[in-house]
Amino acid sequence: MGERTTITGKDGTFEAYVARPSAASAPAVVVIQEIFGVNQVMRDVTDGLAGQGYLAICPDLFWRIEPGIDITDRTEAEWKRAFELFNAFDVEAGVTDIAATIAHIRKDAGCNGKVGDVGFCLGGQLAFLTACRTDADASVSYYGVGLENRVAEAEKLTHPLLMHIAEEDQFVPRPAQAVILAALKDHPQIEVHTYAGCDHAFAREGGEHFNAEAAKLANGRTLQFFERTLKAGGQD
Repeated sequence: MGERTTITGKDGTFEAYVARPSAASAPAVVVIQEIFGVNQVMRDVTDGLAGQGYLAICPDLFWRIEPGIDITDRTEAEWKRAFELFNAFDVEAGVTDIAATIAHIRKDAGCNGKVGDVGFCLGGQLAFLTACRTDADASVSYYGVGLENRVAEAEKLTHPLLMHIAEEDQFVPRPAQAVILAALKDHPQIEVHTYAGCDHAFAREGGEHFNAEAAKLANGRTLQFFERTLKAGGQD
């Protein structure tokens, strides 16, 4: 279903996975990876969005470290590698690459001009920063890590942002969640949902903490949000 494209960014070129909808013109969604690279889970999310009528693109944000990372969450060795990548990753450069991806897909003949983004885990932090720093039309953050240190950036936020927070997130302890919620819950552009009893990555199908009920709820809210912010008033 998918294809590959090459994006030219500020610091060089990198690859992205693209899935196209049946419509000739549609809004685009940038899928922002977790710490496992552009793996099968991310390609499935990208394909799923295309099936919902979006031009979906998932850029390789680890290209500066090593292009083409594609690992799973199934083995200890892969987890070790994933955390090495997370620690080596330059968040600021990553946001720059996402901005380049937005510009790239907005110029695509199949894009109607509107571009959203959705990110998970590390990508959840990047989706928040994308909302604050780029011209993305709408952003969705799933269980973003490190957001308690980033909340001040929301002052710059002018487009809608939807946030999914796992209440039992092992990487975002309750005090950090309290900081995030206190700073963002009353922001006019931000919609926040918390998920009781859910750990980090509750929406990662096949993952250790996958929660089918919570994932269905969060994914439904995401699709409704994109319908409202990207499809409403836009071309079909």
